[in-house]
Amino acid sequence: MNYAITAAERTTLGRRAKHTHDTGNIPAVVYGSGVEPKAIQVPRSEFRKLYRSAGTSSLIDLTVGASTPVKALIQEVQVHPVTMDPYHIDFRQIRMDQPITVEVPLKFVGESKAVKELAGTPVFAMDTLEVKCLPANLPHEIEVDMSLITSFEDNITIGSLKLPTGVEALQDPEAVIANVSRPLTEDELKALEAASAPVDVTAIKTEAEEKKDAEAAKEAEEAAAKEASK
Repeated sequence: MNYAITAAERTTLGRRAKHTHDTGNIPAVVYGSGVEPKAIQVPRSEFRKLYRSAGTSSLIDLTVGASTPVKALIQEVQVHPVTMDPYHIDFRQIRMDQPITVEVPLKFVGESKAVKELAGTPVFAMDTLEVKCLPANLPHEIEVDMSLITSFEDNITIGSLKLPTGVEALQDPEAVIANVSRPLTEDELKALEAASAPVDVTAIKTEAEEKKDAEAAKEAEEAAAKEASK
C-alpha cells in the first residue's frame, strides 16, 4: 500500500509554533543522513489518518511544498499529555540504498491448540520486533502463527519466525515471543481467592487504638485497686 502526505515549510519556531496548531496543522521536522533538518507542518486530520494506517514501520511519500516527494518514516510522535492529540512529529528521510533499523509490529494470528483444547491462556512477551533491512524490504508487520503452539511446553521464539526475504531480526533468536500458560489448579485458585479476599478493616486496630485500650485497662485496674483498699 502506498502512503503519502503533503507538508508545508514552517517559519514559526519554538514557542511560536503554537500558532501552527491554531491553523489546524501539526509542527514537524524532517531529517536524515546527509539531510539538513527542515521545519515543516502537516494537516492534523490528514496525519491522523496516515498514522492510523502506516504507523511507524511503513515508508511514506513525504512532499514538502512543490518539491519532489522523498521516502520517510514517522520516527516519533509527541502527544499532548491531556488531550493525547499529536503535538509534534519527527519524520526520518530514508535513503533507499542503505539498510535501516526499525521496530516492526507483531501481528498474532491463528489459534493455539493449547488454548482451544487445553484451556490455556496465551502469553505475549513482546509486541514489536527490531529488524534490519533495505527500505524496499521493510514489512508493515510480521505475523506470528499461534497455531504452532500445541502444548504448554511450546514457545515461539524470534529464531523460529519466518521473516520476509532480506529482513534480519536483531534481537536474541532464543528470546520468547509467545507461549501458552496452563490453567490454574483448584488449590492454586483457592489460594488466589484467599489472597484477594477483602480485609475486614473494622477488625484491625491501629497502634494508637491499641495504646488507648491498654491505658484504659490500666486505669481501670488502678481504680479497682484503690476501691479495694478502702
